[in-house]
Amino acid sequence: MTHDATPPNGPTARGRTVLISGASIAGPALAYWLNRHGFAVTVVEKAGTVRDGGYPVDVRGTALDVVRRMGLLPRLREAHIDLRRLTFLDEDGSEVASVDPHAVTGGVAGRDLEVRRGALAGALHDAVRDDVEFLFDDSIDTLDQHRHGVDVTFRGGGGRTFDLVLGADGLHSHTRGLLFGPEVRFHRYLGYCFAGFTLRNTFGLVRETTMWNAPGRAAVLYAVGDGDDVHGFLNFARPEPPFGAFRDPEAQRDLVTEVFDGAGWEVPGMLAALRDADDLFFDVVSQIRMPRWSDGRVALVGDAAYAPSFLTGQGSSLALVGAYMLAGSLAAARDHAAGFAAYERDTRAFVTLNQDQVGTGDAALFPTTARALEQRNTMLRSLGSPPSPTEGRSAHSALVLPEFRLPG
Repeated sequence: MTHDATPPNGPTARGRTVLISGASIAGPALAYWLNRHGFAVTVVEKAGTVRDGGYPVDVRGTALDVVRRMGLLPRLREAHIDLRRLTFLDEDGSEVASVDPHAVTGGVAGRDLEVRRGALAGALHDAVRDDVEFLFDDSIDTLDQHRHGVDVTFRGGGGRTFDLVLGADGLHSHTRGLLFGPEVRFHRYLGYCFAGFTLRNTFGLVRETTMWNAPGRAAVLYAVGDGDDVHGFLNFARPEPPFGAFRDPEAQRDLVTEVFDGAGWEVPGMLAALRDADDLFFDVVSQIRMPRWSDGRVALVGDAAYAPSFLTGQGSSLALVGAYMLAGSLAAARDHAAGFAAYERDTRAFVTLNQDQVGTGDAALFPTTARALEQRNTMLRSLGSPPSPTEGRSAHSALVLPEFRLPG
């Protein structure tokens, strides 16, 4: 277990103590705002350090106001990818259409951000690393709530008591499992699986995405710059989640290879790269839908509470907004129960509206039948090269950040 910073001294340390599980996006954002509000914060993260690189993520709408208030907007603007083109290919590899990416994602050129996940995580961590305690290479083992706090034991050994514990540990949240039970109760499978990995950019792609489609299958090459590597994604429809492959990388590689057997274009080379990739990320496309986000002194934020799926492109934005709302609600309330209730009351409608974006066309990027694929292609051909939208989707900005007043 490594410590990134010692516990803060002074007025902050005299506040309520909070343990946050997870140091990706929601966790450090939540730590930042809780620290600003006077809480003594500890963040525990199972990885050995902040993870660098990673696939691109979006920051849009209300979430832009969060990073602006954190002072991170200039840094993130510098890290912005500024994708130039999205090209769709038919099953035989011929071009269907080439469009402005924002016309598909609902983003706004010159305003919304797209950055590597590691760039966003690094900026958030740097903003708070000197003010809160980070415990890397460790995780929560057990939680025991009682009247005066939460007793926590760590997998690395030892235990501590905190006033509150907040789970920001992702789609497959361990904190959620300890508190609310098996993930299957809240998991909404959306019918797709995907494998992501990096491979050599032998395709001449520069700040662009190329997507090949066949019914129920898609292969994507995503070049975030003009470097030597590109992100590869292989997405496919499947009636039920492949539970047997979740913890077995070789089974994942075998499954993807079987599904894409016989596919054309650059897929055979992608499958060969998949076999050798040391950064394979395999998962199902799904959401987390929960009737409540807290229990006693423990609450959830970001994907742990309300993962929207990559089909919405709103995972990071919901994490940032949720962190701001949770921290402010706790600070403004006279006790944690009232704070958790306010957080859910004032945030749930925004979350649900963005989760529901999976029904407004994003899933049409991955048609599952020949007829649906032809309908999509016909639509794309009729669009030609539409101009980038000047207004984003209303769901992205549906929440105006409140100014939290602290109790007197």
